[in-house]
Amino acid sequence: MARPTLLRKLLDGRAAREVELLAELSRGLGRVSLREALEPVLAGLDDLGLRRAAVVVRQPGSQLLAVEFLAGGEAGRYAPVEGLASRAMAADGPVLVPRLADDPGLADVRARRGPRRPGRDVSAVAVPVISAGRAIGAVVVDRSEASQPTLQADARLLGVIAALLAGPLETWRQDLEVQVARARQEPAAAPATFEVEGMVGNSKRMLAVYALVEQVAASPTTVLLHGESGTGKELVARALHTHGRHPDGPFVQVNCAALPESLIESELFGHERGAFTGAVRQRAGLFEQARGGTLFLDEIGELSLGVQAKLLRVLQEQQFQRVGGDKTLTTDARVVVATNRDLAEQVAESRFRPDLLYRLNVFPIPLPPLRERRTDIPLLADHFARIHGEAHGKTIRRIATSAIDLLVSYHWPGNVRELGNCLERAVLLSTDGVIHDHHLPPTLQTVESTGRGRAHGTLEHTLAAVERELVVEALRRASGNMASAARELGISERVMGLRVKTYAVDPKRFK
Repeated sequence: MARPTLLRKLLDGRAAREVELLAELSRGLGRVSLREALEPVLAGLDDLGLRRAAVVVRQPGSQLLAVEFLAGGEAGRYAPVEGLASRAMAADGPVLVPRLADDPGLADVRARRGPRRPGRDVSAVAVPVISAGRAIGAVVVDRSEASQPTLQADARLLGVIAALLAGPLETWRQDLEVQVARARQEPAAAPATFEVEGMVGNSKRMLAVYALVEQVAASPTTVLLHGESGTGKELVARALHTHGRHPDGPFVQVNCAALPESLIESELFGHERGAFTGAVRQRAGLFEQARGGTLFLDEIGELSLGVQAKLLRVLQEQQFQRVGGDKTLTTDARVVVATNRDLAEQVAESRFRPDLLYRLNVFPIPLPPLRERRTDIPLLADHFARIHGEAHGKTIRRIATSAIDLLVSYHWPGNVRELGNCLERAVLLSTDGVIHDHHLPPTLQTVESTGRGRAHGTLEHTLAAVERELVVEALRRASGNMASAARELGISERVMGLRVKTYAVDPKRFK
């Protein structure tokens, strides 16, 4: 117990010890496991003449009671704990027994347990623990035979202890219920998952993308990837190659929008020596270079109508001719194309051949913009923080919750590419291993989202905000698993449950 303080000098002996006892319990509930917090408190009740204190909990989904926390060991107990606890829980109020030997309510218990120890006249007090309007347990003590006023004072102290224990005990019961449910179930084999290397996300939209890639990867079918710029079309193209029929073959890619129109045909199909000014030697095109592998044509919508016609022939007949040549060549390259344009709209505007669109649209894979998969943003942010931290020789331990909130609320016109650039900037600005909201670009900063338009709170509120941030971040890294998050923070699962309830955090949103 704590050493005598000024408080003890101001109060009488019992009142001071009670205050210190409650302070000890309050501190312990926030730092250690429930059992560790209760041990010194139950033992400290002995100083007040309250012997063999016990906390009794009703098992979830059962009428049975279990003594889960007991001072001095069960062998040292005299009071019929379960019977007293049952009566207190049924009455939803304290039960005071001036003399156990004369109490008719415990006759059945005494009969089962045999005669009491001779020479002991014992009184008892039991106070229920109430959570959400129902009794979930009780605190029970016994003492040498005492008067009614003394027992009432004991009941007031135990009532405060019971109130402090309501949240932790409810969390303990819920954890126990989960453990029992898991024990009754046979462990199921984890379903096989298909991953696209370099892509991060487990939202429904991304899981649908992974499923489509898995279905088409092993076939030679031409695939059309369409989505906004920065959504990861190149990563999907590489996954189609890696999981395709010829993963050891070449992966050749070209950005059609980056090449001058006069050179696109030569790049795709090659040219003969002297075909045009500057063609001093024969050159193999990308279709030749990609034989036995994959050719990835990015921004296919930028091709001219003339090149589109020749591309259609290659896709249909797998034949082509070099620029300036008359020899027909063949290719077995698997073709993957990508665009951030609406090709149907371009067809309507006569800027894209409809027959080529029909040929490309055999197996389209839409890639969602980042604003439509916001649940993936925390995972992506952690991924980029780690990647850029390693690149710049920095260790980023975490991303502050306030920063995550800004990232999730932003509309991300540049999608994943823009997010990666923002995180690189934040990594460079971070000096304490933490990415805070002020490390993010000004475009993400708003008074409404950061709360900087409000006055600063008290120290208590500030500390509570920091604690909530740590809990949320641990749950996010653990994908909502409270046990893993508790281990990371160095606290028990029961304390984690109490914090989740106190701060109204829903672990399910991190799964």
